[in-house]
Amino acid sequence: MDLKDNILSIDIGGSRIKATVLNSDGVEITEFKKIDTPTSGSPEHIIGAIQELTKDFASYSKISVGFPGYVKNGVVFTAPNIGTDLWKGVPFAKQLAEKMNKPVRLLNDADMQGLGIANGNGFEIVVTLGTGFGTALLMNGNLLPHLELAHHPVSKEKKDYDEYIGEKALEEIGLEHWNRRIQKVIAILKTVFNYDHLYIGGGNAKKITFELEQNITKVSNKDGIKGGAKLWNTEDQYGVIFSRQTK
Repeated sequence: MDLKDNILSIDIGGSRIKATVLNSDGVEITEFKKIDTPTSGSPEHIIGAIQELTKDFASYSKISVGFPGYVKNGVVFTAPNIGTDLWKGVPFAKQLAEKMNKPVRLLNDADMQGLGIANGNGFEIVVTLGTGFGTALLMNGNLLPHLELAHHPVSKEKKDYDEYIGEKALEEIGLEHWNRRIQKVIAILKTVFNYDHLYIGGGNAKKITFELEQNITKVSNKDGIKGGAKLWNTEDQYGVIFSRQTK
């Protein structure tokens, strides 16, 4: 496989950073690895963790990054689970490209998961259950504009989705109560969006204990990180949304 076809695909999460090297078809060339997200959450420490995680990886010529917040044209606007104050206005794609000496494309982490998971048939939603709650909307395999649904109020106490079903909520209320909340959230998504298929990923997806409807599928982080390959096959379709930043 030609080096120019290989992509370093990185998923930055509130708890862990995951990475692998893919070929242009999304097939793993390097073993899927992860490292704890630095507690400071700063851009400098995140980049350092990425460099440490990927130092022994197979050769690649470009980088895809899924980031836990709202990003546009390579710039971070929010980072709720790692510190918006540290990240707002940070041109992270440019910074990482300069440190790694490779072109970088950056988008929301759930959106990258969506690219890797959705099968391209109709209206599909991908949600991630981890430190917070991520969402991606796709129509026939094409990403729709990103919505930070995680920060919409969902409960009588005016908690948003991150607070209602995120990692902290799971620890506080326990598995049984958390599952009841997940059922409520799925019912809301079904009513509001009338999706053709719903995919549930993220580290806590495996903790769902109730039976899912036929058009709902649990998926793994390894499935989603393959979206890093599709990201580099969509330049004409998505244009500046996934802007290329080079040194």
